[in-house]
Amino acid sequence: MGYRVAVVGATGNVGREMLAILAEREFPLNEITAIASSRSTGTEIEFGDTGKLLKCKNIEHFDFAGYDIALFAAGSGPAKEYAPKAAAAGCVVIDNSSLYRMDPDVPLIVPEVNPDAIDGYSKKNIIANPNCSTAQMVVALKPLHDLATIKRCVVSTYQSVSGAGKAGMDELFEQSRAIFVGDPVEPKKFTKQIAFNVIPHIDVFMDDGSTKEEWKMVVETKKILDPKIKVNATCVRVPVFVGHSEAINLEFEKDISAAEAMDVLREAPGVMLVDKREDGGYVTPIECAGDGATYVSRVREDPTVDNGLTLWCVSDNLRKGAALNAVQIAELLGRRHLKKG
Repeated sequence: MGYRVAVVGATGNVGREMLAILAEREFPLNEITAIASSRSTGTEIEFGDTGKLLKCKNIEHFDFAGYDIALFAAGSGPAKEYAPKAAAAGCVVIDNSSLYRMDPDVPLIVPEVNPDAIDGYSKKNIIANPNCSTAQMVVALKPLHDLATIKRCVVSTYQSVSGAGKAGMDELFEQSRAIFVGDPVEPKKFTKQIAFNVIPHIDVFMDDGSTKEEWKMVVETKKILDPKIKVNATCVRVPVFVGHSEAINLEFEKDISAAEAMDVLREAPGVMLVDKREDGGYVTPIECAGDGATYVSRVREDPTVDNGLTLWCVSDNLRKGAALNAVQIAELLGRRHLKKG
């Protein structure tokens, strides 16, 4: 027997990726339904490479009763209005927005890192998917934290424009083309020109000078991995279409060598270690696009602090950072709580 699953926000980048991954991983389905806003009602969406087309249903009139799982990829507004309705109808919501992440009654899950936390899902029937930059980082940090206990993490991100949705990808493409043909460049989605530039600003600014994206990385890492870890983040938008990169500096309570770190990373679930210490012996966003792994390269000791390490971490933000992690949560939920057949 399979599950009845709804994908909310099915016409967006992440929603489409969720459908593709459900098909790719052969998630046990009795029924799959695509849901979108009223303006996308009737739009046909491919269900991965199955050849099946799904006609989008209107979220405003949709009844979640009888559905087992709803994957929400529609943003905080629709999640606020419709996720509680789905949850009240007995459908477990896995939400990709930031709305419920810091709710103490909502588990924030990365299956390779804190699978046991999913047991608290029944308080609200909602499970939160973390921020894309947080998700890949904690997958890399978990085995190292287990080995030597991380005290402090300083991370600088290099985040692709797909993190800002289709509008972000379109803007990079259009600006790049405009520059080549000599047309004027006008920022719309981003605050400054993104083509051939980097922008140290993702999400809104907060009172302390950090951005909300940076705040998310701090509080989500603490909730998922360990509240004692001190985290400092600088989040930067770069002219890359898909794939977030992170330069991570770590300080540990216990002694740890680069060789020991690489040994545990090599065996860690969800991690792919590529560290050849030669020209091209590392992973960049181009190589990780379309892949589900979190790639780690350039692992080295930091001589400026006791028990310090530095590493490079790359992942496809639409997959592990969003859609894949949500489907993995659904798989975990099925194994532990919603067993069928």
